[in-house]
Amino acid sequence: MQTPLPKRQIFLTLLIQLSEPITAMVIYPFIIKAVRRTGITQGDEKRTGYYAGVIESLFFISESLSVYHIGRASDFYGRKPVLLIGPLGLSMAMLIFGLSKSFWGMVIARTLMGVFNGNIGVSKTVMAESTDETNRADAFTLMPLVWTIGTVVGPALGGILADPATTWPHIFGKISFFKEYPWFLPCFAAGLLAFCAFVLSSWGLKETLATKVTEKRSKSKSSPSLLLNDAEATPSYGSIQNEPTTTTTPLLSTQAQAQAPPTTLSLLRDPRLRITLLSMGFLAFTDMSYMSLLPLIYSTSIPLGGLGFSPYQIGLIMGTFGLFNGIWNWAVLTRFLKKAGPRKTLIVCYSLYVVHFSLLWVLREVAGWLGEVTPLVWGVLVVQLFISTATNTAFNAIHLMIVMNAPPNALGSVNGLAQMVSSGTRGFAPVFASSLFSYSLESRMVRGHLVEVVLMGVTLLGVWCMVRLPKSQ
Repeated sequence: MQTPLPKRQIFLTLLIQLSEPITAMVIYPFIIKAVRRTGITQGDEKRTGYYAGVIESLFFISESLSVYHIGRASDFYGRKPVLLIGPLGLSMAMLIFGLSKSFWGMVIARTLMGVFNGNIGVSKTVMAESTDETNRADAFTLMPLVWTIGTVVGPALGGILADPATTWPHIFGKISFFKEYPWFLPCFAAGLLAFCAFVLSSWGLKETLATKVTEKRSKSKSSPSLLLNDAEATPSYGSIQNEPTTTTTPLLSTQAQAQAPPTTLSLLRDPRLRITLLSMGFLAFTDMSYMSLLPLIYSTSIPLGGLGFSPYQIGLIMGTFGLFNGIWNWAVLTRFLKKAGPRKTLIVCYSLYVVHFSLLWVLREVAGWLGEVTPLVWGVLVVQLFISTATNTAFNAIHLMIVMNAPPNALGSVNGLAQMVSSGTRGFAPVFASSLFSYSLESRMVRGHLVEVVLMGVTLLGVWCMVRLPKSQ
């Protein structure tokens, strides 16, 4: 029988997670103008992309450097206090960015955004500790949906609210503050959402680290109903291992977590954890390479080897796909994950990247042969995007495997390690994929499809790694 999801706990955790994509993406519509306004390019527009790229990449780089340490801190000091630092710090970092007139001020603010988003691993830990084996897949499936919402809301805020004195002169045109700080309003809106998440979670989020819950029980004379609520918020580690949950299991979990969390080296000595983290790295790198390749192929002209779509068409395609992707994963693909198990689901879904890159090859060839985007090209594109919906399910599977392979007293540290691997590879993948795409067009190696060949090779290497994951999962 499936355990009901703790709705308030899951909602608040997802609300905190929503802060990451919104604060990450809100600057994209106006970052080019913001960089030029600082004067760092000295009037040379060709240098704008470089400086804008630095600001954009700093988010993921600083996140990857902080996420493990934040996750490890949660193993010592508890999930809730460490998790709440994130949205509070994000709200302040967004205000700093909105008030920055210099390039280096934006650099500092963007770095702080990444650091405070380093709590993303802790939020996944709370999700795992608030569920059991009967409902964990349902909870983890909601995370990609939240990311999709954030990637829509963030750019929308940035595009609509940027430079309000020019956009709405009758309302903001007479306010000198918005002329002096044209990017403050969208940054304030994103920061306000993060601050709301902090306030609501401070009130309603429950602590899930077993040792801290036990300390709370021992220090207070709580009513039986309150103790029951605390127990429900702290599912047993036995449930993570697919063992029956009993009334004594929470005590066993507490005893296990009372031990000092293992060191990083001791965690990495575990072969199961090593191969799981390596698989996470392959998945994150391949996915980000694919996501970086899509807009390049869509926007490149047909004679050069692309599809020649306009920015409006690209936005419409990606927005529609993102909405469908989230709903499809939540309504349908979760059932496959629960039936097949995380290991088999991960291998099957990740293997489909070979199909993705093959269909991108076909798309470019057919468009080049026909000289325009015909219904045939649209048909191939729809099929390719539909197959790529399995990507979110692959991430759900790898997150479940990370939880299953983590020691009970180091779940925060392990989730932090996994997020560090993910953020690090995501930071490198766009440079790799975009540079390889440009080289493919210039060299015309494999008829300009060298990038697809290399990424298919990376995918096959990742599959070889994933088939060595423990079969018990």
